[in-house]
Amino acid sequence: MGLELRGRHREREMLDRLLRDVRAGHSRVLVLRGEAGVGKTALIDYLTGHAPAGRVIRSAGVEPETELAYSALQQLCAPLLEHLDRLPEPQRDALSTAFGLSSGRPPEGLVIGLAVLGLLAEAAAGQPLICVVDDAQWLDRMSEVILTFVARRLDSESVALIFAVRGDLLPGLPGLNVEGLPDPEARALLDTVLPGLVDARIRDRIVAETRGNPLALLELPRDLTPAEIAFGFGGQSTTVAGRVEDNFARRIAALPAGSRTLLLAAAVEPVGDVPLLWRAAARLGIGPEAAAPLQEAGLVEFGARVRFRHPLVRSAGHRSAGPADLRAVHHALAEVTDGERDPDRRAWHRAHAAIGPDEEVAAELEQSAGRALARGGRAAAASFLERAAELTLDAEARAGRTLAAARARFASGSLAVVPELLAAAEIGPYDPVRQAGIERLRARVAFAVISGRAAVTPLLEAAVRLETLDPPAARATYLSAIGAAVNAGRLGGDDLRRAALAARTVTPGDEAAGRLLTAFTTWVLHGHATAVPLFRRALASVTPENDLDLHWLAGMAEHEIFDDVSFLARTGQAVTFARREGMLAVLPGALTFRATALIYCGRFAEASDLIGEAGALGPAPHPATAAILAAYRGQTGPALEAIASLRTEATAGGAGWLIGVAEYARAVLHNGHGDYPAALAAARQATGHDDLAVLQWGLGELVEAAARTHEDDLAKAARDRLADRADAAGSGWARGTRALADALTATHAKSESDHPAESGTSSVSGGDGPARGGDRAGAGVEASYQEAIARLAATPLDLLTARARLLYGEWLRRENRRADARLQLRPAHEAFAAMGAEGFAGRASRELLATGETVRKRAPGVREELTAQEGQIVRLAAAGRTNPEIGAILFLSPRTVEWHLRKIFAKLGVTSRRELAATV
Repeated sequence: MGLELRGRHREREMLDRLLRDVRAGHSRVLVLRGEAGVGKTALIDYLTGHAPAGRVIRSAGVEPETELAYSALQQLCAPLLEHLDRLPEPQRDALSTAFGLSSGRPPEGLVIGLAVLGLLAEAAAGQPLICVVDDAQWLDRMSEVILTFVARRLDSESVALIFAVRGDLLPGLPGLNVEGLPDPEARALLDTVLPGLVDARIRDRIVAETRGNPLALLELPRDLTPAEIAFGFGGQSTTVAGRVEDNFARRIAALPAGSRTLLLAAAVEPVGDVPLLWRAAARLGIGPEAAAPLQEAGLVEFGARVRFRHPLVRSAGHRSAGPADLRAVHHALAEVTDGERDPDRRAWHRAHAAIGPDEEVAAELEQSAGRALARGGRAAAASFLERAAELTLDAEARAGRTLAAARARFASGSLAVVPELLAAAEIGPYDPVRQAGIERLRARVAFAVISGRAAVTPLLEAAVRLETLDPPAARATYLSAIGAAVNAGRLGGDDLRRAALAARTVTPGDEAAGRLLTAFTTWVLHGHATAVPLFRRALASVTPENDLDLHWLAGMAEHEIFDDVSFLARTGQAVTFARREGMLAVLPGALTFRATALIYCGRFAEASDLIGEAGALGPAPHPATAAILAAYRGQTGPALEAIASLRTEATAGGAGWLIGVAEYARAVLHNGHGDYPAALAAARQATGHDDLAVLQWGLGELVEAAARTHEDDLAKAARDRLADRADAAGSGWARGTRALADALTATHAKSESDHPAESGTSSVSGGDGPARGGDRAGAGVEASYQEAIARLAATPLDLLTARARLLYGEWLRRENRRADARLQLRPAHEAFAAMGAEGFAGRASRELLATGETVRKRAPGVREELTAQEGQIVRLAAAGRTNPEIGAILFLSPRTVEWHLRKIFAKLGVTSRRELAATV
């Protein structure tokens, strides 16, 4: 029943090229976008008809099934389940659970996505695989999420994934806009259906009004008299799709009553199950003869499956039916649907057949919601629960089901509808437990939607209401309010102090959130030093398994108390846990925090990989980490652009903490290039507010910039503030940071006459003799530099160690100890160059030149020959990861990893994984 493919030279050429690529072993994704009837399905038929010898599987979104989790995905994957056993066990179990083939823990979308990716790769191992998803605008939410995830990660599996969709859905995927036929082809197609001779001007008008839409050209003139054609279609929808659907509706209305009901039943039954449809028709008193008028009218085919001429026929049949007819059809379908094999679809039909409250049906829907949640279908569970609540007469039970629906909507990411559901849940009789749940969820929505200043007041109001209802929830909500106030920073006025004072009224708790709340209120009200031991105790109780949503705040607290060991461990554990559990919602944030840790370890390439991975998973987290990395890389243009983007987002979102990060990053960038006046201006702004963690980052930059611009009083004041914090923390990172600040401020306490040459110049004369500043002060300065290097070198913070060596080398060079200076500047330069810290590497290079050493450019290594993705694979393979493990980390199929490794081996001139570590 597909339309004849006329013209379409550009489209056919693109599809032919796609097929050639798939035949050559590559994967390709294409989204055909266009209005209803424009010819997307005809192009798909062309594609599948010209596909290489291989396998073609098709699926389609169906409007009545948009609320049933994984319905379209299961339809697509069903022919491939013979390959299920080849998947890693966690992926196999997740997919089996999602499809209801087995029971197990509710699977996360990330694991299901990896499973589908692996399933397609396995199916295409021996022959190319063509996967077609038509009417993607009607995909259920989970199928859309998973298929989009897979589409973005197909690479070298010989898989083609083709979507046909109305509108601008599936953004970010390669697309082809399908438009109407050119005028000559449109006129030729119209001539095949016009009733006799028609005035040329009328033909031109029809072509213009339909914009060359093939289905409209074929359907609109059908059954119209020459007069109707000549004087307009009249009274129909203004859109082409609307006109075509109106025309289908008119043709349906002319059918016998039994045929109309049969078409309605076929439209409501989404699978196209012919035996089930005939059983339902028998319940409705309709015989097989009712099918003949539908087939004669060219509206529906009854073969192995029910197939509509076009989805608009289904829509027209559904929308032209009255409520009583719809209920009757749903009732018949419910009666013939097997409650053992397909209980959820049966419950859904029963729900639509109900005319009023029905506790039996509501209970079935509630059970269906539980099964949907067990499969990871949160949006489907919410739909079941909402309908269950509508059918519930008992006010208390209705409120409980409505609250459960709100929780499911929140978990599915549909935040906009949650407040309305919560308001409905409050209508029932007062129940303190339920009311506590309502307030807690309302607070979580507030924090999820607006985590800056605007969230503080609603969170505090919710926390107050929760104090007598649910103290642990109250503590968690107060902590969220403090977190929002921390985010608000300098834009929040006295919000942070107000939140801390309010939080003191709740009973202290020994759970992780309660301990963190105590630590933060102490930090706000009594200062850093008093809070340090409380932070240490609280942070020890925050684990990924039960408190992953606290990790962002815990991570910043670890920076606040200079705990590099815990921060590195926590960020690594959070990423590992989120990957293992497939927690797609929290993984981007976990990756971003891990990237922050890796920056200070000097592992810029890995940090960049994680930032890119976080962005590829969906809406990117705030660009704070990206701005810090760009600043340390020292490429001025990109860094300033990232910093400006961060400031813009911070201002728009009321997140003053990010403004502090932006100015800290600006100070890093300018200190790296030796532009100390610019660094000083930025560092003063960064330290203008007591931002969590950012203040001490900024104080370090301020000490360096102020010392180098001879703002000695400012440098000493910053050093004193930093020393107070470092002394309270007492870690190796803290003591090394203090020792470096001591050295910088002591160095510049000397008179100008003792230091005629400024850093970065080459005006120093003399040889490699002893330091002119070999007095007691000079010895104290040197001891501080050496202590700073020793303490920082004992941590994994290689970036900070390299900076300390650079500063020590600069001091030695100014002291005319050139040979000693080279011993510090050389490893600093090499470290910065290896990291990719171009600004600091350039500064070290200039200092080395001033000592008389020739600095050779770093020879390009193998890493520059590899793409970013290949670099990730090399690092993971060299660390001993298997192909399935690499694939799980990078969201690639194991076969794609294997393909990349073959290319990498050829580029690096190695033949095995054992050689990778030594080579790279």
